[in-house]
Amino acid sequence: MQEADLLVVPAESAGVFVGFGALIAVRSGGPSDTSEVTYIRTVLSFGIWVMVAGLTPVVLGGYDMSGHELWLVCGLVGLVVFWGTMVVQATAPENRAELAKAGRSEALRIALGFWPFPLVITGALVLVVLNPFPDQEAALYLTAVVAGLFGAAAMLFMLVFGLGRPQTADEEAEQAAE
Repeated sequence: MQEADLLVVPAESAGVFVGFGALIAVRSGGPSDTSEVTYIRTVLSFGIWVMVAGLTPVVLGGYDMSGHELWLVCGLVGLVVFWGTMVVQATAPENRAELAKAGRSEALRIALGFWPFPLVITGALVLVVLNPFPDQEAALYLTAVVAGLFGAAAMLFMLVFGLGRPQTADEEAEQAAE
C-alpha cells in the first residue's frame, strides 16, 4: 500500500492547479477569449484527473484490494476518466474555434506543448492494464499521474505566458465589436 500512499502528494499538488485555474477563470468576470477558456479547461481537466487518479488507489486499498487487481482497476478507471475528459475537451465549441483560428505555427506550438502528456499517460496506463511488467505496475501508474501533473503545469505555464501576448488588429476589432 506504500505506493498508493505516495499518490496522495501529486493529488494534493493537482488541487493547487485546479485552484489556480479557477482563480484565473473568475478574475475580472471570467476569461476574455476562447484561447483562455481552452487553456483553463485543460488545466482543470488535467488537475482533476490527477486528483481522481491519485486518490483511486488509496480508496481501493482501503477495501483490501492490492497487487495486480488494484492496479488493473486503477488503470482502467484512469483511462476511462482521462479519455472521457479529453473527448469532452475536444468537442467543446470553444476548443474547435480556437484550433480553427490558430495558424499553422500556433497549432504546432499547442500540439507540442499538449500531446506528449496524453501519450505518456495513455501509454503508462495501457501497460498497467496489460501487465507486461508485473513488478512495475505501481511505477507505471505513478508515471501516468505525474505526467498528468506535468501536463497541468505546462498548460498553466502556456496560459499565463500566452495572456501577455500582444493582440492583433483583428482581435482588437473583435473585442471592440462585442
